[in-house]
Amino acid sequence: MDHRQIVTSLSQEQRDRLTERSDSPGLPLLILHWGAIIALGTLIVLKVPYWPLLMLPQGILIVFLFTLLHETIHQTAFRSPWLNEAVARAASFMLALPADWFRYFHFAHHRFTQDPENDPELAFPKPETRWQYVKHVSGLPVWRGHLTTLLSNASGRCRDRYVPPKGAAKVKNEARIMLVLYAVIIVLSFYFATPALLFAWILPALIGQPFLRLYLLAEHGRCPLVANMLENTRTTISNVLVRRLAWNMPYHAEHHAYPGVPFHRLPEFHVLLERHLKEVESGYIHFNAKYIGAMKE
Repeated sequence: MDHRQIVTSLSQEQRDRLTERSDSPGLPLLILHWGAIIALGTLIVLKVPYWPLLMLPQGILIVFLFTLLHETIHQTAFRSPWLNEAVARAASFMLALPADWFRYFHFAHHRFTQDPENDPELAFPKPETRWQYVKHVSGLPVWRGHLTTLLSNASGRCRDRYVPPKGAAKVKNEARIMLVLYAVIIVLSFYFATPALLFAWILPALIGQPFLRLYLLAEHGRCPLVANMLENTRTTISNVLVRRLAWNMPYHAEHHAYPGVPFHRLPEFHVLLERHLKEVESGYIHFNAKYIGAMKE
């Protein structure tokens, strides 16, 4: 069975339950995630003993706002549309990844998953050699891509085919507002002679990005170029800490099979899909070890 057949086979009661949105599951997780970032950032700024060691967990928390951004652009993190939108804006700002532009990019990825001609994610080939793997995992190409996107969008030169003509002004204005806000923050940092921006945000994000790269590589890396979401997307079985940090996106085949299922219902949907999944991995360390082992020199 492919993902369409499974979704079609669900009863209306199952669909209603699986797609029911709620603010309750997401709010505690939101408070915990952002609260930890604020708490660690405060300790770093205060330079408590061994504060440089806090930059790694701070960075991991910051870069994994990507999974929160992902869930909020789907409008499934919370029931309230305004809350999804506000949280998406905050997360996208922390990541220098414009939310409106990413929504167009990501929905095209869903529509054409693993289609070499149309999936925008495949415009950035997965690493096939160990040197390519090192560059990929470093995260530096990603930051360069984010900056390029911001500057291109702000100048009105966005030519991405998944951005519709009616969205051109939206992505341009979004990028310009973000760049102005970054400029204001940088000026204020110099004016007050505070290193908070560097040590509580920028450096941690650079340090943390490799962990997000290792995580994201498992979603579609070395999956077949077919239309069936149960084959072209991988679910990775992981521990509760990773699942919470990633807003249950390790259940990635489930998410692609039925994007309308909120993060808190994905474990339930996994039970229904488990025996039909073609790409399942037992942990991210195990996946990356296998990935490296199959590489060219």
